Amino acid sequence: MTETTTPPALHTVGQLRASGHQHRGLRDEIRANLLAMLAAGEDPWPGLHGFESTVIPQLERALIAGHDVVLLGERGQGKTRLLRTLVGLLDEWTPVIEGSELGEHPYEPVTAASRRRVAELGDELPVAWRHREERYAEKLATPDTSVADLIGDVDPMKVAEGRSLGDPETIHFGLIPRSHRGIVAINELPDLAERIQVAMLNVMEERDIQIRGYVLRLPLDVLVVASANPEDYTNRGRIITPLKDRFGAEIRTHYPTRIEDEIAVIRQEAHLVADVPDHLVEILARFTRELRGSNAIDQRSGVSARFAIAGAETVAAAALHRATVRGEPEAVARIVDLETAVDVLGGKVEFETGEEGREAEILEHLLRLATAQTVTAHLAGIDLGLLVQAVENGASVTTGEQVTARDFLAGLPALGESDLYDQVMERLGAHNDGQRAGAVELALEGLFLARRIDKTVPEIRGSGGETVYG
Repeated sequence: MTETTTPPALHTVGQLRASGHQHRGLRDEIRANLLAMLAAGEDPWPGLHGFESTVIPQLERALIAGHDVVLLGERGQGKTRLLRTLVGLLDEWTPVIEGSELGEHPYEPVTAASRRRVAELGDELPVAWRHREERYAEKLATPDTSVADLIGDVDPMKVAEGRSLGDPETIHFGLIPRSHRGIVAINELPDLAERIQVAMLNVMEERDIQIRGYVLRLPLDVLVVASANPEDYTNRGRIITPLKDRFGAEIRTHYPTRIEDEIAVIRQEAHLVADVPDHLVEILARFTRELRGSNAIDQRSGVSARFAIAGAETVAAAALHRATVRGEPEAVARIVDLETAVDVLGGKVEFETGEEGREAEILEHLLRLATAQTVTAHLAGIDLGLLVQAVENGASVTTGEQVTARDFLAGLPALGESDLYDQVMERLGAHNDGQRAGAVELALEGLFLARRIDKTVPEIRGSGGETVYG
């Protein structure tokens, strides 16, 4: 995030004019800033992964065209994050009439009160400066959202002060008018009751507002952006056709198509309290992708990126728990911690009808597929035959949620002069005991999944029991 600078030291409209300041509309401002960033080779969309050749080009064309935008996509595809990055396309500081309820530009007042002040004060009209972060408003659409919340209503306190009901100054403005010269984002737009969506029609096309029979011709300059789940998934409502028609661009989002982007999202978003090696993050990313391709999962609801993020945070917590209880110097997650994550993540996916009772079996099967793919990706070419031979000769390796990395490494069978363990550790970039134990544990899990060795697991997962490869 860039550092915030100090606002210009201009405090009256006279000083503003003398400085040569030029007013431009919101869409012109966004268009100019976007084109300037693209021309300079800057990334206008920091922190977004997997949209570079699909969603981003569509969104950029829509903004250059000056269109209101609705993003359609399943949960956890980064729609809200994408909308919030639009703030970066606004000028860092913009002048407003000091005390203006709608943040009007000093050159273009739109309310009766501001026009009166401009006429009375002239060049002495006080000017304040608003930061770009203050020009972005976000509303989560809920069934109880009212017209007053979004558009406005008559303020009884102003009427009680002696104003007549027909006076436009009796109006209390809602979120959209208050976002004048800014961006208003509405998440889960179909959840708005249809009558509330109807109230938005004039705002988005004629750019005026209607409140209880009054029509206020306010030339609102606001960019409306929204997110929604596809209509074939959400049963809570729909976007009414006239409102959908008023959005200039309807853009479909998607989950990351490359494993690298999936991993980047996890690394960026997860708050990890312990070291989670890259191969574990990759397993969680592949696990998520397997879920998205499984016929046993309801793909209309999607499998959110939050699934893998929560998984990474859970295995990190398991590692920290073990390190604290057992006195390990480093808290490093290992394969054994993945099983605890599966137990708590099952509720984050929706299974197809008919899969009742098989949820744990499905999750375990797909996790094994993801683990096998990761083993192949990282350990291909290393001959693990000596380790298999040692196990066949009666050796066993004990691990578990409460088995320390040092105890695990001490219990590995001797392989004579072989540097097999060193090869595995080097391939996975292991530098401390926790990472070394995790690397060898991945190799053992790969041998088990290839049916070259056996594995005995505790009857109750999460009980702290031991897992034995043998």
